Amino acid sequence: MSTLTYALTDSSTMLRRVLRHTTRDPSTLIMAIVLPGVVLLLLDFGFGGAIHTSGGRYIDYLVPGIVLMGACYSASATAVAVATDSTQGIIDRFRTMAIARSAVLTGHVLGSTLRAMLGTALVVFLALAIGFRPTADPLHWLAVTGLVALTLFAIAWIATAMGLASGSASGAASLAAILQILPFLSAAFVPTETMPGWLQTFTANQPMTHIVSALRGLLTDTPVGNHGWLAVTWCAGAAIAGYLWARKAYNRRAER
Repeated sequence: MSTLTYALTDSSTMLRRVLRHTTRDPSTLIMAIVLPGVVLLLLDFGFGGAIHTSGGRYIDYLVPGIVLMGACYSASATAVAVATDSTQGIIDRFRTMAIARSAVLTGHVLGSTLRAMLGTALVVFLALAIGFRPTADPLHWLAVTGLVALTLFAIAWIATAMGLASGSASGAASLAAILQILPFLSAAFVPTETMPGWLQTFTANQPMTHIVSALRGLLTDTPVGNHGWLAVTWCAGAAIAGYLWARKAYNRRAER
């Protein structure tokens, strides 16, 4: 077999390991559903009547932001899992075996992406049950699925790098918290125009705003504008940066 074939085979083995851990300890998947679901219910029923957005009901505005928030919250579980493997010597043990060096990290990234995709789908079903009414056609739904998957993939690589760079599981969770804050400083829950002028410059141009605006436009059949290609560019750049950071951190541990 070629080197690429070996790498793919080893990565699929590591992916099965991550998925098996998820089935044995489903708390990570449960929290990926419960946490965004609780925030969805809280904001829609608790604060939705006081928040006004142009062009429709608040729940239709809110759901793309909840999807993005759930994606960022998935980073913590991934970073902690990678840090645990690293600090407990599991990654070092895999490194001594005849497997592709990238397989362990790729398994974590793909497992995190699939787990978060499932959690996102269930949260969307909850949103539909309480009144979310998207007007997207099948092509737009396909674009939404692709953008969500790309976002989760990019976040998973960054979270994996954070897990390797930190010295402990608690340190990894603290680093991942940075990603969890970003949706609240974007157009995820309220229009950026309602924010103070000094904050608007950041919130209107940070990647989370472009991602959530693109998702919102696709789901509600409204113009996406430049947000579409900017969101894809930001996600692709973040995935590459996360991969390079993770590889560097992984090699640094190998040299110790």
